[in-house]
Amino acid sequence: MSTRPDHLRPITVDIPVTWTAEQALAVWEMLDQLREKIWVRYSHQLQDLLAEQLSYPVVDGDDVDSSDIDF
Repeated sequence: MSTRPDHLRPITVDIPVTWTAEQALAVWEMLDQLREKIWVRYSHQLQDLLAEQLSYPVVDGDDVDSSDIDF
């Protein structure tokens, strides 16, 4: 038995092997639409969070100087 609290336990999703290709495509399309709607609403926060997690500095367009770019 796991000693992790419920909110830290991984969530598993079973995908039925009985789905038809059409059913799988419908779910794929729904997830794609959901991803797009989340991005529209949270893109700035997601970009900041991803940059933080990847340890990339968030660059503001005002901070960019063409002399900083190496070609």
